Amino acid sequence: MMIAFLAETAGHGGEAAAFPPFETWHMPSQLFWLAVLFSALYLALSRFILPKMSDTIEKRANRVASDLDEAARLNNQAVEAQKALELRLAQARAKARETAEKAREKTEAELASETARVDADLAKKLETADARISKLRADAMTNVEQIAVETADAMITRLGVKASPADLKKAVSAALEQA
Repeated sequence: MMIAFLAETAGHGGEAAAFPPFETWHMPSQLFWLAVLFSALYLALSRFILPKMSDTIEKRANRVASDLDEAARLNNQAVEAQKALELRLAQARAKARETAEKAREKTEAELASETARVDADLAKKLETADARISKLRADAMTNVEQIAVETADAMITRLGVKASPADLKKAVSAALEQA
């Protein structure tokens, strides 16, 4: 408001002064300079700035297109490499399963043969032990018979009865057979 008041009072004796660029006597010079500046701007844009911009835009578009082509090519290579990797992994898994199966079968065969060998060794040892036990039993029975004959002789002698060793042996043998 203050500016409007000063503008009204600054005029010639109370009447408002016109805005200087809008006064008609300034128009021809303004139009001349408008044409000069527009022409200079047009020449600068058309000769220098716009060609550089269009070259830059074209180079950028070409680079983007080539980068997209390269990305598509690399993507295709990556997909192929992924498929090849999956195939190799499947083959490796199959080979690992096959190897594990062969190793398991080999281990089972070795275990079965080792078990058979140990069983055979145990059977031999059992036969040897049975033979030894039978021999010891026979020896023990011989000793038992001899001890029984001696004991019977001692008991009969205390009772005051006399018997021949052959009769005592025959009686002990008959008693052992019944038991």
